[in-house]
Amino acid sequence: MQNYDGDGAAPLAPATGQDGTYPRPQLMRPRWTDLGGPWGFAHDDLDVGSAEGWHRRALVERTIVVPFPPESPASGIGDTGFHPVVWYSRSVTRAEIEAAGASSGDPRLLVHFGAVDHHARVWLNGVLLGEHRGGHTPFTLDATDAVDDSLDEQLLVVRAEDDPHDVTQPRGKQDWKLDPHDIWYHRTTGIWQTVWLEAVPEVAVRSLRWSSDLVRGEVRLGADLRGRVTAGHHLLVSLSYEGEPLGSTRVPVTSSHVDVVVDLPRQHNGQAYEHLLWSPEHPRLVDAEVRLVAADAAGGGGGATVDRVASYLGLRSTVVAEGAFVLNDRPYPVRSVLEQGYWPESHLAAPSVDALRVEVELIKSLGFNATRIHQKIEDPRFLWWADRSGLLVWGEIAGAFEFSPTAVGLLTREWIEAVERDVSHPCVVTWVPVNESWGVQHIAHDPAQQAFARSLAELTRALDPTRPVISNDGWEHVSSDILSVHDYEAVPEVVRARYADDDARAALLAGLGPAGRRMLVGGVVDAGAPVMLTEFGGIQFDVGDAQADGWGYSRATDGDDFVERLGGLLRAVQASSFLAGWCYTQLTDTVQEVNGLLDENRRPKVPIETLRALIDPS
Repeated sequence: MQNYDGDGAAPLAPATGQDGTYPRPQLMRPRWTDLGGPWGFAHDDLDVGSAEGWHRRALVERTIVVPFPPESPASGIGDTGFHPVVWYSRSVTRAEIEAAGASSGDPRLLVHFGAVDHHARVWLNGVLLGEHRGGHTPFTLDATDAVDDSLDEQLLVVRAEDDPHDVTQPRGKQDWKLDPHDIWYHRTTGIWQTVWLEAVPEVAVRSLRWSSDLVRGEVRLGADLRGRVTAGHHLLVSLSYEGEPLGSTRVPVTSSHVDVVVDLPRQHNGQAYEHLLWSPEHPRLVDAEVRLVAADAAGGGGGATVDRVASYLGLRSTVVAEGAFVLNDRPYPVRSVLEQGYWPESHLAAPSVDALRVEVELIKSLGFNATRIHQKIEDPRFLWWADRSGLLVWGEIAGAFEFSPTAVGLLTREWIEAVERDVSHPCVVTWVPVNESWGVQHIAHDPAQQAFARSLAELTRALDPTRPVISNDGWEHVSSDILSVHDYEAVPEVVRARYADDDARAALLAGLGPAGRRMLVGGVVDAGAPVMLTEFGGIQFDVGDAQADGWGYSRATDGDDFVERLGGLLRAVQASSFLAGWCYTQLTDTVQEVNGLLDENRRPKVPIETLRALIDPS
């Protein structure tokens, strides 16, 4: 399908043909500028920078490589101490602004930040562009009015505040102690995802939200626009698969939000509709082009193209029914692995864009069909590769550790942003707003904490009614579509008996779970929801010299012992008559956690063929 503008412009490249470098893969324009690389940097432990006007000057004392966090070796700083405030500066050249699209006549210059932990303030040429709270979600600032056209270089400055001891902030596995201990890792301060420039028209597409209705054979789009919309604008949406037109429509624009329904005639054939569906076995992606056009002379929507973007989506459905996880209206057993998304040289930031592709391909090559991103909102380009490769993803936010009005507000706002960012990715099939009662440690007894976890689950369903939600992964469920269990029992015979049959299921859910925590709280009763074992295993195996502080839930002495232990646990879980899926802990060694299937450099601890045969014996 050729996507030509009515005014003769060249077609947009399809979003599904991208190389995985674009930082916002489901809303692409032809031109953008990556601001990664060397920036000026300074710690501000005494918090004097604002008073001394650091936002108006270049920082020349030290250099950091963005987007790597300053705690990581890849950043060039490598300081893991307590530093609550950090500053960055960078000169943005005229050529970089033009490369972002300004040279094509688009007047608004936007600065995008993939993630800055935790409270960011941003200036251009000393002018405050704005601020954002939340260390794992993106934000965009309009820099247009701060650009000084008389200068060849514009000064961009970022201040990031991230109190290492503030446990009201969503922080996930970032340690509050100076050095990593137990299951906690180095902190991540400041910029840790892509910073980039983009020039857009005065009226432009801001965001796209895709969903599909398999029964009706329809695709639905919710598009948000930026700028002042005037009478006569129309939105044109065209969908195609591998060049074949699937459907298109044109709707008038009357406000900054536009709802669109695109009928797919091909999907009305009930004997052939499954050929286009997205699944791990067949990750088919539909290309989309969205065009905003101005009014023509007659006042209709036949004028010049104002803005156009490339996107993609997947046709698929996810529900729970009859004790099963159901993908595309068929029971789908989940074979998942816990993914920390942490690298020794770059910490929470991937060491390269290509490393995200490699991660997805490694997970698939091991025989898994799913991954649970643990206590992290992963880079959108990881989700792009999961969409393209066919890997189910559980979306989970980094938890706070305290229950208080401040913590409730911070987590809720950031969770809304996370869901909005990732809601269109077909790979994301389950939402997890709370893990193991982090931030609600007394949920078993405190009605207020039960109300918060329940409200997060209901909020998630309001934001996205198309996916299952787990109110509290692991135990103490108050409103979960999937009853998940965490169980690090090391003896296969015990695991086999605990998950054997319906009697075992009833016993498991009726009382205290494997970790000594109640499985259901707040008056919740078992209504037949699917049960999944979403953390188990965690076998420690040091392939080199044993770490004195190495962490694992049980320990293998050598490769043969590791395979025997792993195989015993996997066979016990696979023998269950009621488990709808499982998630093994974990993919890689991480800092002192040496319980990965791979070491921290992504090297398998035993031959990958051996692991795959155990994980997917089919």
